[in-house]
Amino acid sequence: MPRITPADHPYEPAIADALDHIMPPGIEPLVLFRTMARSPRIFAKLFAGGLLDKGPLSLRQRELVIDRTTARLGCEYEWGIHVALFAERVEFGEAEIAATVTDGADARCWSLPEQALVALVDDLVDHHTIGDGIWHALAAHFDEAQILEAIALVGYYHTISFLCNGLQLPRESYAARFPRQPLAMIPAMRP
Repeated sequence: MPRITPADHPYEPAIADALDHIMPPGIEPLVLFRTMARSPRIFAKLFAGGLLDKGPLSLRQRELVIDRTTARLGCEYEWGIHVALFAERVEFGEAEIAATVTDGADARCWSLPEQALVALVDDLVDHHTIGDGIWHALAAHFDEAQILEAIALVGYYHTISFLCNGLQLPRESYAARFPRQPLAMIPAMRP
């Protein structure tokens, strides 16, 4: 059981509208969203800060950053939802899905720009900053708006991971499972 019981129908009108907007047809609102609905202020603030709309990164790049961040923070709940709902759309096969959890930034399944994004996530998670070598790798492939978006995604999903893990949310029935032990406690190498 989660530490806070998720809200049930009927939701406050603003929360109901937000849930209708973000959830795919036929899928019950996530336990995370229903739990956040217990605090309309937190719900509104987190939804306002969400980055699931079209931004300067491609959908594949965005999902790579989200999947890697949540995997590195040991958040199987959020990682599993994103893999279940987006992996096929962004053409992540088994190797890419596993690599978000188990492999280093230099995994062969990633292009050079993707390796730079994975290295960014790892550096922020491990060192709370971005080393010069990783910054230069990012700048070689991404413009300023894309880099800012990637950093913001890592921060946002850091918060989401803390919520999910701290609340001990149960996995959604359709969510993927981590393929093996995540790299959450393994420091990344800096170039």
